[in-house]
Amino acid sequence: MLSEDETGKPRRRSPWGVIALVMLTGLAMVRNGADADDGPPQPAAAARVDVRADQLPANPPVPPADLEVLDHSSVQRIRIADINVDAPVMTVGLDAQGWIDAPPPQDPNLAGWYLNGISPGQRGSSVIVGHVDNAQGPAVFFGLGSIRKGNRIEVERYDGRTAVFEVYGVEVFAKNAFPGSRVYGDTGHPELRVITCGGGYSKGRGYDGNVVVFARMVQAR
Repeated sequence: MLSEDETGKPRRRSPWGVIALVMLTGLAMVRNGADADDGPPQPAAAARVDVRADQLPANPPVPPADLEVLDHSSVQRIRIADINVDAPVMTVGLDAQGWIDAPPPQDPNLAGWYLNGISPGQRGSSVIVGHVDNAQGPAVFFGLGSIRKGNRIEVERYDGRTAVFEVYGVEVFAKNAFPGSRVYGDTGHPELRVITCGGGYSKGRGYDGNVVVFARMVQAR
């Protein structure tokens, strides 16, 4: 997930943060007051293919019987046409607190793929993260909370293949109650999780939750 203070320093609350919260109205929010010291999930462990996912959103898409499961490859671009996302992807690891790190906030149109996890298109749950906003305004995943079931996400890989995923759930989780196995666990299919900040916001603590999009691969080309 993303660190709670997206600039690394205290900053004034941006009006874009207010707009982002309005966009998330109606989602299943959990607001318990997050603190990074409460212990973030460890995605590298939770994303192993022998860790089963639980309590997934209902009715995920059924992939074609002949769907090709792809090999490992780095990621170069993510496209979500329904929310006007077309962004390059860099590799990211874990930050000092153990959260999945975020791309530099100075570039608003940049996403990050968690390098130590699953590649999009492999069996398991790959993870792409990005900022919801920065000090200047909206960032790459500002509209993530408005994505709908059935929308498509395309992930372009460096091996020349593109993995196409269909969204089947959008949820918001408190950072101090983040369900690692539910989000990162193995469903037996190639899956994608797209994550940004969300939930409540305070000047001192930043956003207290994360918006998580659940998507399953339905095409490889």
